[in-house]
Amino acid sequence: MRLYEYEVPRAAQILATDVLGLRPGEVVAVTADTESDMQVVEAVAAAAHACGAKPLVITMPSPTGVGKAADAALPVEALGAVLSKVNAWVEFNNEWLLYSTPFEIARANNPRLRYLCLVGMNVDMMVRTVGRVDHHTLREFMNRVTDLTKSARVVHVTTPAGTDVRFENDPTRLYSCDTGAANVPGVHFLSGQISWAPIHDTIEGIIVFDGTISPPINRLVDAPVHLGVRRGRVVEITGGRDAIRYQAWLASFDDPNMFRLAHIAYGFNPGARLTGNVLEDERVWGVTEWGLGYLQPIDAPPDGIQAKSHTDGICLNSSVWLDGIELLHEGRVVHPELLELARKLETA
Repeated sequence: MRLYEYEVPRAAQILATDVLGLRPGEVVAVTADTESDMQVVEAVAAAAHACGAKPLVITMPSPTGVGKAADAALPVEALGAVLSKVNAWVEFNNEWLLYSTPFEIARANNPRLRYLCLVGMNVDMMVRTVGRVDHHTLREFMNRVTDLTKSARVVHVTTPAGTDVRFENDPTRLYSCDTGAANVPGVHFLSGQISWAPIHDTIEGIIVFDGTISPPINRLVDAPVHLGVRRGRVVEITGGRDAIRYQAWLASFDDPNMFRLAHIAYGFNPGARLTGNVLEDERVWGVTEWGLGYLQPIDAPPDGIQAKSHTDGICLNSSVWLDGIELLHEGRVVHPELLELARKLETA
């Protein structure tokens, strides 16, 4: 008997209908690699078929890197061509294709594409973060948080581990609010994250990753990793053995843009746990997450950040002030406009 044999099909049905909004006759690509949880892949393909869509499952050998670092192991032109012709694409690859060259080909040639990033999804995560979440309440909550954040000029973030960073927002930039609604063209992620690119050269202070770093650590760090940031660039990395490893990994690309802060995000999926899977870790309730390296031009026009790869780190138990008004206090929602919705989600 397979794990969550009854619950996974229900979560897959929610994904196919409520999240992707698949319609009869649509073609949906479901990609995976040899590290993926095939029970999840098969369940989503079956759910797509059941609602009249045409699933196309593509499984490939696992690359040894992510983003553009995966290109050397991929059939770049063939994969890019296939993904340029589908209506929707759900990515379950463990070594993710997000920001890879096939991803960029598909985005450039297929403006109707609905891409849903669910990298490394397994059955346990799917049940907790998709099947058992009150998506209606979560959408209302996250839309309100996005509005509050977008209207703030100055943001201040601290954590008990030592994060103390400030930056300014640009209200004209894209604020990605992942509410579990991937039924329109664009790039979508698992529900429970709000991500945006600040004005990069205003990011100043200390960022401390005391959760996970993916890649290259892909687990809870052995000791907090401290990043000294000046004008949006990491100028110093200190901590334990993982800090040394992280510094070496970033430097290995011989690309100064790998040391640039790309985006910040909040985590707000009530079912998410810190597991070492970046998809889930970024959505743990009350964390902030910072990405370094590659950033799409759409997120920070006109050029984004052109870098050879991308990495994400987690700051646990975050406190956030928006123009001096506290939104989060050590991972708990304290803003008066959000308290009722937050209580519903946290106790569901």
